[in-house]
Amino acid sequence: MAAKKKAAAAAGAAKAARENAYLRRLVEDDDLRDNIAQAYESTRHAYGRLSNGKSPTKAIFDDKKLQKDLKQAADSIREASIALREAPKKRKSGGGFMRKLMLLTVAGGLAVALSENLRKKVLDALFGAEEEFEYTSTTTAAGGGATGGSTTSSTTTAGSTS
Repeated sequence: MAAKKKAAAAAGAAKAARENAYLRRLVEDDDLRDNIAQAYESTRHAYGRLSNGKSPTKAIFDDKKLQKDLKQAADSIREASIALREAPKKRKSGGGFMRKLMLLTVAGGLAVALSENLRKKVLDALFGAEEEFEYTSTTTAAGGGATGGSTTSSTTTAGSTS
């Protein structure tokens, strides 16, 4: 019975470890592991120099190798903490929607710009169908100008081009 509880606890711990972004980052990132190992080594050397029999205050202020080890340990710890804070974040959903909407907008704009029939349909839907009308001039030429005194009537339709 106790073995089953231990196995269940181990399985739960393994699942929690797989889901933990920080542990996953530690396993996958070589630079992070190198920074942690370097910090450990530098700290171990610094501790060894501190415990050589001199007073700690004197060792800290006078021992250049100790200062170098402490600085290197601090730099490695800082780099490791930055790498851990930049653990992979979960991707936000919904980013694909904006991309699809932008693609549809661009495709629609190109279709309207390149297809005259589609452009006419869109303009008719937005502004109403284009009305055709006839124009009859009510003015007459006075005094026989260039036409020799005859009057003419011109008719034009809105959709025609000359």
